[in-house]
Amino acid sequence: MGRMPQYQLPESRAMIVAPQPEAVFAGADILRAGGNALDAAIACAMTQGVVDPLMCGVGGFGLLHIYDPSTGINTVYEGFGGCPAESRADMWKDIALGDTVDGFGFIVKDFINEAGAMSVTAPGLLKLLAAAHHDMGSVPWAALFDSAIAYAREGWIVRPHVYTVFTQDESKYGRMNYGDKLGLTEDGRRIYLEPDGGYKRPGAFIRNPDLAGTLETLAKEGADSFYTGSLAKRIIEDVRRNGGILSHQDLAEFQIYKSVPLNVDYRGWRVAMPGPPGGGTLVAQILKIFERFDPIAIGFNSVEYIRILTEAMKIALRDKEQFIGDPRFSENPIDWLLSDAYIDECAQRIRRGDKTDVPRRRAAESQHTTHVSAVDANGMVVSLTHTLGNPSGFIVKDTGLMLNGAMSTFDPIPGRPNSIEPGKRRYSSMVPTIVFDGNTPICSVGAPGASWIGPAVAQVLLNMLDWGMDMQEAVSAPRVVSTSNAIDISNRIPLRIQRSLEKQGYIVRRSHLSYAFAGVHGITMFDGVLRGGADPQRDGYAEGVKP
Repeated sequence: MGRMPQYQLPESRAMIVAPQPEAVFAGADILRAGGNALDAAIACAMTQGVVDPLMCGVGGFGLLHIYDPSTGINTVYEGFGGCPAESRADMWKDIALGDTVDGFGFIVKDFINEAGAMSVTAPGLLKLLAAAHHDMGSVPWAALFDSAIAYAREGWIVRPHVYTVFTQDESKYGRMNYGDKLGLTEDGRRIYLEPDGGYKRPGAFIRNPDLAGTLETLAKEGADSFYTGSLAKRIIEDVRRNGGILSHQDLAEFQIYKSVPLNVDYRGWRVAMPGPPGGGTLVAQILKIFERFDPIAIGFNSVEYIRILTEAMKIALRDKEQFIGDPRFSENPIDWLLSDAYIDECAQRIRRGDKTDVPRRRAAESQHTTHVSAVDANGMVVSLTHTLGNPSGFIVKDTGLMLNGAMSTFDPIPGRPNSIEPGKRRYSSMVPTIVFDGNTPICSVGAPGASWIGPAVAQVLLNMLDWGMDMQEAVSAPRVVSTSNAIDISNRIPLRIQRSLEKQGYIVRRSHLSYAFAGVHGITMFDGVLRGGADPQRDGYAEGVKP
């Protein structure tokens, strides 16, 4: 009897992972050509904006976390837009209709805070990426746009998740359907809809030659074109022509903030995450509280495991809602929230069986976000999360460029913690994370998924650091979240677990999805071996670049 032939793939020396295969191809090509992890992440992000047009793009904002072993630099670049300078706290007071049902934003008459020119805040993603590239990029800026330009001009295929976003029902929450936003402008109808106004279905091709031209301008003229140059002029003229208040001042004065990451110890591992207005504090609290318990003795995803974990999530969420915000407007008592005394107190409440009360949130964040993790052969590690927030549907005429609709996440009623105020930035759950063993990075991870990002990333970290799962196992394991007084479970959590939690007085909501609650993507580097993981709920994967 013949033997089955054996073949061992050579180990990858570099790797990139993201929810969109086209974007992964773009980043891997840059790594293959000798670019570093930052170059690959930028090329990936540019392509993501083409092939996931309601999720992300240069009209959005984000957080980039980078570690460079050649210098020891570990930095977070933050590019969140604030309310335009001409905004006023009472500008929509008389037409405010309340909160959305799921807490993601606020309802204003005729959707003007979430759709169209009035909903736009200053986009920060492009300036963020340009600043990081100036500091640590190795490939010429223009080369990072080649794949994105090609996909915009030649076309890309509608994938299952893209079609889901196009067609999902947002009206039940009080928002405009995302598919309807595609038809707000003449350009949007031409690019994204069929001639009869219907949605392009899976397998159809979308071509956006206008966006290809815009990307060519950005490749040639740099990010300055977007903020002070020729593209800035076109953006502001069209926004103002259509009643928006974004101004040349808002673009020209936009600032990128650089900070040292928030570092927390978890069972000897150093977990580095963005501090406020990023989501690191929430994840840090979940980890520190869970560290007070013995997960192996409790059992993975047992009733007690889920009870402890979700109570930790509720405590962290409640504290985030009460204390954490834009550092320019909030004191952010992080030292106290992560102190041993306070964490011990939280753990003791959980041991007693206390249930933390989490009032319904007034403003959650968009699920329409994306992520990329990259590692290169020299050990540079990048974790980038970026988004359009709530996409505005406003496409700047003849540019193919959709802008964010982030004004929808600010409270239209004056005098509240999240009320509209010129320059104020939103808190974000985005938490691009790098984990270290001493000073050696062993993981890059992050996720899209709104308020689910922090709980999902925390669980994936626990899966790796407590249970020894590789990245694909860790992102594929059944998850639970608690972003209110209820516990949400994926459909792969056994019914007996649900019933036991309900007997303890919990409201348990079962998702119909097998893979639910954020879309975590990441790479592990234990012992120098790269292992990637792409959340099965999205369409992406991890590609390694061989020696």
